[in-house]
Amino acid sequence: METRLVPYETLNALQKQQLDGLQVNPEQLAYSGDIYCALNSLLVNPNPDAIKGFALLADEVPVAFLLLKRPPCLPHWAHEDSATLHALQVDRRAQGQGFGKACLQALPAAARQVWPQIKALELSVDAENTLAMGLYLKQGWVDNGEAYKGRIGHERRLSWVFN
Repeated sequence: METRLVPYETLNALQKQQLDGLQVNPEQLAYSGDIYCALNSLLVNPNPDAIKGFALLADEVPVAFLLLKRPPCLPHWAHEDSATLHALQVDRRAQGQGFGKACLQALPAAARQVWPQIKALELSVDAENTLAMGLYLKQGWVDNGEAYKGRIGHERRLSWVFN
């Protein structure tokens, strides 16, 4: 199966319709939100250069989605020269097939193509979300050792620095 991470705006009408059907497991909704919230934050943003959506296609069918943000849309904890990862969602029917890993492996190149000036990728993950934390750490993200009170519980900051 061939996968590729593509900008949302390059999806055709059928792929956008398929993406609308992406569903996460109910226990993950608190962490990633749903596709409607993610797409809404992308499509109604008044700063289109500050937020970008990406879909992971598996044999041309969307199986995952994520958002990247830059100033002025960065969260308070992020460094100005970074992009932040948000709303990483893998369709529940495609879980366990390596699509989250594929997203993270393709993400640095995709982010740099959009914003060549960035020096790092950053994210915040709920400390209780052990599956996500394990995935990020296995893919080379580094826990910055900082925790703060998030909307659900304590969150950890992770980063992926470009060489």
